[in-house]
Amino acid sequence: MIGPGWSTSPLPQRPRVAVDLTPLLGRPTGIGVFTAELVAGLDKSDEFQLIGYAVTWSGRAQLAELAPRSVRVIRRPLPARPLRALWSHGSFPPLEWLTGPFDLVHGTNFVVPPTRRAARLVTVHDLTPVRYPQLCSADSLAYPRLIERAWRDGAWIHTDSAYVADEVRQWLRVRDADAHRVVPIHLGVRPGQRGDPDAGRRLAGADRYVLALGTVEPRKGLVDLVRALDTLAALDDGDRPPSERVRLVVAGPDGWGTDAFDRAVQRCQHRDRVVRLGWVDDGCRADLLAGAAVLAYPSLYEGFGLPPLEAMSVGIPVVCSDAGPLPEVTGGAARLVAAGDAEDLAAGLAEVLADEAGRAARAEAGRRHAAGYRWEQCVASMAALYRQVLAVG
Repeated sequence: MIGPGWSTSPLPQRPRVAVDLTPLLGRPTGIGVFTAELVAGLDKSDEFQLIGYAVTWSGRAQLAELAPRSVRVIRRPLPARPLRALWSHGSFPPLEWLTGPFDLVHGTNFVVPPTRRAARLVTVHDLTPVRYPQLCSADSLAYPRLIERAWRDGAWIHTDSAYVADEVRQWLRVRDADAHRVVPIHLGVRPGQRGDPDAGRRLAGADRYVLALGTVEPRKGLVDLVRALDTLAALDDGDRPPSERVRLVVAGPDGWGTDAFDRAVQRCQHRDRVVRLGWVDDGCRADLLAGAAVLAYPSLYEGFGLPPLEAMSVGIPVVCSDAGPLPEVTGGAARLVAAGDAEDLAAGLAEVLADEAGRAARAEAGRRHAAGYRWEQCVASMAALYRQVLAVG
């Protein structure tokens, strides 16, 4: 998704690029995967001199272990809340005061610091704080003001999808002359790790299960998925023996608002069939995918949606909502259902579970579609965007 006429040749010297590595800290989320793949890919190309920083008081000591060895890591403490409060109101302190000089800074997670002279790029993964503030934590609600100020001060914006790029242009009332500064570049998916389906079923405690991957938070629509389980059980169980009755397995760390999910489970008539595993490592994640009958992704809103592509890449059929860019990202290979509609979600899951031939066809279509999303292409497009931003300033 590189714009027409963009330069693909390297700049005369190796530009210094400061990259926010904060998303690498802690257990990785989708944004953490994006940041890790981006930095690793840029490091291999050796086109840019990378400087890593983290806007955090704690955890910064881990950056040197998480970043490639050639990345110069800034260990100076950069406390997030006071700095973001200052940056939302003005251009002090410029990042160079804290990190030393550079030519471009890339804020990988909604926030790009002010600079003295360097060019700026910020990745806006979605507009949840603007469109659905009720689904956000207090920290996330600070993003819109920071994005607006960065845009007014000349920053470029990268989004993970064309859908969110259009949303950003509308929200910021971007003039046609500035539309080129909002650039969609799709993320990639790692080549499918071959998991052990038997190990996945042991983790799930079930022979047939619907798998949900992701942080347990209101935006992910997991309350609707729990509600759908009761309807799905009535549609799917029939005369099946207990060992073959479908279960719901939720694998992902706790976010905020998990009490709503817990209440939904308690109200669920088939709550004994809800398995909540919490965060799982990559090996367990691969095993769970390999053993799943279907991946459910009922998000109320998304900026991209890595888990559906991850499932497709290993031949697992997907049922996902029609929210945001999910139709764009899944490209017709998923069974789409109405976002926020638990009955439609249950019907979609029942249809995919009951139709063996249809499941096989969706699995094959998913494999072909996911093959078009590669991190190498994402990194190459981001490098081209860096060149464009550096050239224009």
